Amino acid sequence: MSEGTRDRSIPRLPLLWLAAALLFTLPPMFGSLVSWVPWVFLLALAMKFWMEPRGYRLRFATLKLLLAAAALFAIFASYGSLKGVEPGISLLVVLVALKVLEAHTAREFQVMVLMGWVLCLCGFFLSQEFEIAVSLLSAFALLLVALIQFHRGSSPGVLWPPLGTAGKILLQAAPLVVLLFILFPRINTGLRFDLRAGSSANTGFSERLAPGNIAALANSSDIAFRAEFPGRTTMPPGPMYWRGAVMWHCDGLEWHAPYVPVSIARSAGQFPRGNTIRQRITLAPHGARWMFALDRPFEIPSGAILARGDYLWSVQTIRKARRYEVVSSLGTAGKELTPGERREALEVPAWISPAVRELAQSWATQSSSPRAVVNSALQFFQSGFRYSLSPGQYRRNDLEQFLFHRRIGFCEHYAASFATLMRLAGIPARVVVGYLGGEYNDLGHFFLVRQADTHAWCEVWLPESGWTRVDPTTAVAPGRASLDLNSFLERDIASGQMEARQSALVAKLARSALFTNLRLALETLSYEWDTRVLAFDADVQEVTLDSIGLANRGPFVLIIEILIVAVALLVIYFGWMQMRTRSRADRVKALYEHFCRKAARLGVQRNPFEGPSDFSNRAAQLLPNESKRIREISNTYIALRYAPEPAGTALDSFSREVRAFGRYR
Repeated sequence: MSEGTRDRSIPRLPLLWLAAALLFTLPPMFGSLVSWVPWVFLLALAMKFWMEPRGYRLRFATLKLLLAAAALFAIFASYGSLKGVEPGISLLVVLVALKVLEAHTAREFQVMVLMGWVLCLCGFFLSQEFEIAVSLLSAFALLLVALIQFHRGSSPGVLWPPLGTAGKILLQAAPLVVLLFILFPRINTGLRFDLRAGSSANTGFSERLAPGNIAALANSSDIAFRAEFPGRTTMPPGPMYWRGAVMWHCDGLEWHAPYVPVSIARSAGQFPRGNTIRQRITLAPHGARWMFALDRPFEIPSGAILARGDYLWSVQTIRKARRYEVVSSLGTAGKELTPGERREALEVPAWISPAVRELAQSWATQSSSPRAVVNSALQFFQSGFRYSLSPGQYRRNDLEQFLFHRRIGFCEHYAASFATLMRLAGIPARVVVGYLGGEYNDLGHFFLVRQADTHAWCEVWLPESGWTRVDPTTAVAPGRASLDLNSFLERDIASGQMEARQSALVAKLARSALFTNLRLALETLSYEWDTRVLAFDADVQEVTLDSIGLANRGPFVLIIEILIVAVALLVIYFGWMQMRTRSRADRVKALYEHFCRKAARLGVQRNPFEGPSDFSNRAAQLLPNESKRIREISNTYIALRYAPEPAGTALDSFSREVRAFGRYR
């Protein structure tokens, strides 16, 4: 391509700011869109920096249409549809990438900035996590910087001033943004939502517990919930078992919970007095109805029921973050076991092998005490069994294989097999699924429970104490109950009992004090973002407005009040800016008149018809010793009076030059 046919290029500095801004829109794309879409976007940005200095661009309409059609086909092949949030955003990202390759004029540069702001909004649709919000806010600010840089030009020394200008604009807009955030009427959903079709959290909970369900989550860092203990300055006593679901139906290594939980009633009088604990739970959305509390909840939050088995069940599907308070008893319930519950808690499938039945019967024959039978079973699991994140595949009828041959499993294998053995020994038993432990955050004073902390344990009915928790996993892996899974695995890896899942260098870095403190600080900020910003729904807004005396105004009245306050703030701001500009202009005029009076005393009188430039030329000729200062004063005066944004130090420099003029003559 000849020099005469090349297009005018976009200045490099604005293009750099734009590229930096678009890079910050990428994080929400990874993990939400098909992997090739963000990589195509990155490739387009890299190609733009190669093409722009050479004057190349994507120019042929036929080629543009072919690329757009190919992108449309690839998106359809990746998602199986063009409907939905992910296909729509993927198409937009690819079209923006093509626009980046095509753009070469000032108008197209501004279009790219506007499309970048649209990508920021789309990124928020994909994820509202704190880290993503910081990334998108950075992208928004850098797009503003790119636009300011583009209009300033690319002369030397103008790389950093656009940052200051953008910062001033954002700071000036911040009060209005905060005002609208607090006062603008909203629906009762908060700002955390998921518009993606068919998306759900990676949770280990369903109505069915099968071998491998929980082990598959051992490497998941997804947050299940955060928990606080209001009014307590110490951690709860003993291990923290977060109850989620109770499973009654036994099918060997598979267990099932009721599809429709039966509501029951519990009162504080049924639990030991003085042995209760209040929790404030912030539950991540998971697309189901499971809610969690320490063993055993009895004061139920609104919108939930206490299901048979003493676990919480939400009336509505949990599709947004939910915060609730619940009170649990650390003791056992005193309710008797009904005949129907006893029959249900002793049912076992007919296909159980004779060897498994004989094992359970041998414990019952040795002692008639249910507690002694439980202890015999725990002793059985203490010899020869191994705890592993990858125990291999088991089917529901592989109970004998697990107990007598392979003897390796995760918590679901031990809970399911132990409960089945107890039923075979004549002791009512059931399986409970929930979470165990959690990592305490010293900065935020809350426990963070991840999906990796998913756990299964058993409950057996003992005549003297009712339903009693028994965790057979602790017989195989002592110490698991007192630690979250990651801490437990790190301890066993350090002692050589388990193989490391990552390199020694990475593990050492992750355990370093600096990295740990940074991670805790980020988790605390994320928690505050979730609870104070994303959870700010209509209910929280009503409480906030009531605290400042603005409740029960109605949406229409509230909007009018917002507009009045916003207009008042804008009037005050523009009035202040006008006074500031006028004050500066008055001072500039006064200094220039002082300069003219000094020149008149030196014999150079300014004529009424002379402009600053003509007067400086004449005065410089008549006062050659002061010619340099006269021209400097004149040029600075013209810049201060007529330049749209003179340098901040120009007025001080102008004042010094006027004071120095004629002093040493």
